[in-house]
Amino acid sequence: MAQAVPQQTEASASRILPSCDAYWETIQSRKKLPKSLQESLTDAFARIPVASFPNVPGGKVIEISADASVAEAVKILSESNIMSAPVRNPDVGDTGDWRERYLGIMDYSAVILWVLENAELAAVALSAGSATAAGVGAGAVGALGALAMGATGPLAVAGLTAAAVGAAVAGGIAADKGTGKDGPTAAGSLGEDFYKVILREEPFKSTTVRQIIKSYRWAPFLPVATDSSMLSVLLLLSKYRLRSVPVIETGNPFIKNFITQSAVVQGLETCKGRDWFDYIAARPISDCGLPFMSNNEVISVKGNDLILEAFKRMKEHKIGGLPVVEDPNQKLIGRISIRDVRFLLLQPEIFSSFRELTVVEFMKIVASTTQESGKVSPLVKCKVDATLGSVVENLASKQVHRIYVVSGEEDSVIGVITLRDVISCFILEPPNHFNNYFGLAVKEMLDS
Repeated sequence: MAQAVPQQTEASASRILPSCDAYWETIQSRKKLPKSLQESLTDAFARIPVASFPNVPGGKVIEISADASVAEAVKILSESNIMSAPVRNPDVGDTGDWRERYLGIMDYSAVILWVLENAELAAVALSAGSATAAGVGAGAVGALGALAMGATGPLAVAGLTAAAVGAAVAGGIAADKGTGKDGPTAAGSLGEDFYKVILREEPFKSTTVRQIIKSYRWAPFLPVATDSSMLSVLLLLSKYRLRSVPVIETGNPFIKNFITQSAVVQGLETCKGRDWFDYIAARPISDCGLPFMSNNEVISVKGNDLILEAFKRMKEHKIGGLPVVEDPNQKLIGRISIRDVRFLLLQPEIFSSFRELTVVEFMKIVASTTQESGKVSPLVKCKVDATLGSVVENLASKQVHRIYVVSGEEDSVIGVITLRDVISCFILEPPNHFNNYFGLAVKEMLDS
């Protein structure tokens, strides 16, 4: 059995587990399904080996070298059309175990947010005219800092601002190079120059995944073995909110498979026709404790909010999408997904005004830009009397990560149903399940 490797402190773990426990206890208490059925399903999943789950498309898990640059990593994820990938330590050969070979899981959206944060840092420094005036010191540089630039304070900002708009900031003094004297103007028009910087210039060209993964953790690398049970995977993806679980063969350091929340829900959808699934699928979502969040707990954005603030809100609350609403009835008019953040970088004309772009403006640009390619995820909603089966079908067939629950003719948002929520409907957690599997290490690893 694959064993977890402690990387966090017990104190830090205590911050995450109560929220997982609170979520799990609440959603389980709301279920109206027969407990005997839930226990039977839980027992069945506990007997199904992970090895029986279908392999990733192509049969090969995409990995990213820790020595790859940020730009290279973004390109790999974009071209492979995947949201996350394990980070491999190139210093370790084909021998050794997974503890030495893998450093973590790199999330596409998180690294793009890292880039945007540093773009914002550059703009702030330029607007102030100097790093000192912007209040940018060793403690404010964040993920970039000494790890990315080999320097702190004004010198660290110097590399970023110089690369972004051709202005050098050194010793708190802005050096003139076309735009250096006009800080506010330069800050408001980073534009295509900065878009080029992301892929070809400093610091992104030389900043490696290894440098930032230590200070900008995305997700723990918590694998299961091929002979582990699918119940462990389902619990990690639901209660413990991992978006993907790597699978490793015992005694082999290479990843055999990569099971995601989406893949599991798509697998559930193929169970149509089986008595146990049809029985649960026919029940209204309320019988399954959904939506988990009440209407006053739903985190949303308005159409006139800045798109950058929308993405920051997702990061702050560790969620992958937000409904776009109109007052006063919280009418649903659209959605923003963390996946959409890629359009800020892939389209220079969008990125050029990202600091002033509103949510509605961004949605219109993205829709028109990708209309022919069909790459925009659809807005999916349901009423409170929808069945769980219809929700599973929509999540699977439309390949979305969440469905918004609406009520009334105004389609007022009253809840959200995520992939995690749906998986939670089908299982219970046996007493001491993960203590038996992983010991106390799992509590430390799940702090991400």
